[in-house]
Amino acid sequence: MSLWTRIADAIEALRQGESLGEVFERLRTPPQRSVAFAIAVIALGAKMAKADGLVTRDEVTAFREVFQIAREDEEGAARVFNMARTDVAGYEDYARRIQRMFANDPSTLCDLMEGLFHIAMADGFYHPGENEFLEVVAGIFGQTDQQFQALRARFVPDAPNDPYTVLGVDPSMSREEIRKIWRQLVRDTHPDAMIARGVPEEAIRLAEKRMVDINRAWDEINGAGA
Repeated sequence: MSLWTRIADAIEALRQGESLGEVFERLRTPPQRSVAFAIAVIALGAKMAKADGLVTRDEVTAFREVFQIAREDEEGAARVFNMARTDVAGYEDYARRIQRMFANDPSTLCDLMEGLFHIAMADGFYHPGENEFLEVVAGIFGQTDQQFQALRARFVPDAPNDPYTVLGVDPSMSREEIRKIWRQLVRDTHPDAMIARGVPEEAIRLAEKRMVDINRAWDEINGAGA
């Protein structure tokens, strides 16, 4: 059974009257956590896509890029996206339930935020409504302002993009302290680590850009002090 079939089954349960909480309760343990992760990105991504007033083909395409959807699964994925987009539940409710599910795994919540930023920037414009949406979700997820600004620095072209912001470190920290944080970020970004915390294999493309960004930031910092 493909990931998209399992996701469709879960979304259909919502349509048939099960609460979001009941559906997520069934998805708490591996391998179902990967379904929960995908539904979280679908639900929040579909709702955020309307934050700027419309849903564009670019945003739908960006969602598909995050999950590297196989051609045979494209129709099912589009159906799931549209089902979530028209769900009457508010995005804050989705975000709170998702936060409770991954409360002991903040790295997964960071992965989710990364996917949402990817979708937000799909049309090349960071709309104020999207920024407000992402700030609210980040707050519900318990992210610090520093973590949020690090994501903005990586995804939004006109955001402050110094390497210290990208790594989420302070320029006053020692080189060795920054090196330790960079190494931990590299470990957390390894595909095996992401899969272990519930990120579907279909979404591991998230790691590619992150690895490039954090390595580039470290090279800039390390080279500046050479």
